[in-house]
Amino acid sequence: MHKGVTQHWREAVDRGMTEGAVLLLADVDAQRLHVAEAGEATREFAISTSDKGLSARAHSHGTPPGFHRVIERYGNHAPLGAVFESREPTGRVVPPADWRGASSEDLILTRILRLEGLEPGVNRGGDVDSCQRYIYLHGTNHEDRIGQPASAGCIRMRNMDIRDLFDLTENRDTWCWIG
Repeated sequence: MHKGVTQHWREAVDRGMTEGAVLLLADVDAQRLHVAEAGEATREFAISTSDKGLSARAHSHGTPPGFHRVIERYGNHAPLGAVFESREPTGRVVPPADWRGASSEDLILTRILRLEGLEPGVNRGGDVDSCQRYIYLHGTNHEDRIGQPASAGCIRMRNMDIRDLFDLTENRDTWCWIG
């Protein structure tokens, strides 16, 4: 599990994270997402962040660093593999056999957790605004690339994993540290 859980937990609480919150720690080097509850690591998922590295700049296609908060959630009760465009379900469902890169399409599937940057000048405001860039944690039709940098800025997860994370964080203050 992630060695910085205690440090990041304390910093998040100092920044206003509520008691009972969930803190997600996206380790870009390891391509892992660690889930912390009550200051303790409880789960871990493989992820895929940007193949351009860390960057909050608009049009950089980088994954923005620092503290974020989940501000919107999409896809509650949608089927696994449901396709979203502009955060709206399209009615299309990609079958599990096609979740491993069978298509050149880069789809947002299953669930979306939209992030808002909490650090002015780092990931909030101006040309470094994660919310305005529509940075999400979401499912993908490129599960074969999970565990390696491959996204255009978002944090991709396996479809079953994003569903489980979505359910775990339902009705809970959820923060995310990316670094």
